[in-house]
Amino acid sequence: MRAGRNDRGCGSIPRVVPDAALGRILPLVGARSLNTLGRAIITTTVYYELFQRTDSTLVLAGIGLVQVIPVVALFVLSGRLVDAYDRRMLAFVAAVGTGAVGIGLAAVSALGLPVWAYFPLLFAQGCITSVHAPASSSLIPLIIDREDLQRANRVGSSLSELAQIGGPTLAGLALAVFVPSVIYAVVAATGIASAILYRSLPKPRSFDATPGASTARRDWRVGLRFIFKSPLLLPALTLDMFAVLFAGVTALLPAIAEHVLHVGPIGYGVLRSAQSVGAIAMALIGGRIRPWERPGRVLLIVVALFGAATVGFGLSTSFPLSVGLLVLCGALDNISVVIRLTLEQMVVPDAIRGRVSAVHYIFIGMSNELGGAESGLAAFLIGTVPAVVVGGAVAIVVVPIVAWKWRALTAMPPLAELVPDDG
Repeated sequence: MRAGRNDRGCGSIPRVVPDAALGRILPLVGARSLNTLGRAIITTTVYYELFQRTDSTLVLAGIGLVQVIPVVALFVLSGRLVDAYDRRMLAFVAAVGTGAVGIGLAAVSALGLPVWAYFPLLFAQGCITSVHAPASSSLIPLIIDREDLQRANRVGSSLSELAQIGGPTLAGLALAVFVPSVIYAVVAATGIASAILYRSLPKPRSFDATPGASTARRDWRVGLRFIFKSPLLLPALTLDMFAVLFAGVTALLPAIAEHVLHVGPIGYGVLRSAQSVGAIAMALIGGRIRPWERPGRVLLIVVALFGAATVGFGLSTSFPLSVGLLVLCGALDNISVVIRLTLEQMVVPDAIRGRVSAVHYIFIGMSNELGGAESGLAAFLIGTVPAVVVGGAVAIVVVPIVAWKWRALTAMPPLAELVPDDG
């Protein structure tokens, strides 16, 4: 449910994956994970630095808002680019762009420029991510065989979660020793490494020809129509969007670390990493259990539990308990994400995958970044703790509404039995 939180599965690297498959999987998920690492370092450091400079949760809201605007404004262009051009090259260019943003933030921080000077760079990062997310996601089924998709998501889970753990942890530890400008500069190295891996990937397969594909390639609305007609993908995305929009707590962690738990930058880094630790633990467990027989029902249950754990986190004044609840949130999130990602990869035709992924990222990216804006604004208006508790309660309430409105979700068969829906 976190975008970022954006690309995890519910298992570890399976031992049964053939060497040839791993040879395709590892460079691709490695490139995506390095990009995740760079963005995690940027986000963790910016939130903490600007909160320290201003002591205002309203600034935290602005950080989320300025990154969500490109997600909404550019989804049409991003989707058409991804379906019209080489997805591998688009991901390569986006990775280079993330490195450039790191250099820019390092310069702004080192020069001590005003807080507003950070926002154009964060806006640029939002533009870059609006292309990278659909390009890298829709690239997977063109390089990885269908029978290996769920395995690829599990491999990606482990590497992406290591990035989600490593980024905030490294940033939190580094903030206790280095000035933020040094930390931003590290992002340039992760961007270059990610770009090199994207360039090393084999040429993607051509799209399968489907009836009406030529017309679909010219119609930017096809991604919207596909999602809103899908009795499975739409409710899955709706659940994730509401859970992260209201129950996500990432943006408020600087305030919680400083004013509620009183744990400083190292404690902040631990809090930022805790959900990813939970996701890794779930990945290790999930790789050893049978696939879900009714993944839709599982999705509903884990979102409700995610909301309940968020309520508990909001009420906690104990650092160990808070960390434990965030670990639980990460484990539940991990289950949700692999179901959602694999569902999309199984039911979306290749010819429109870029535009569907772009709309998908509006749900996910908007909920992550807009969720940060919502959290910051709510904390400014009613206080940090009430904002977290109310957000978790909203996520719980949404679950029965989705279950009642989209009955097909509860009856969804195992993910491996789904086939592309040509609409």
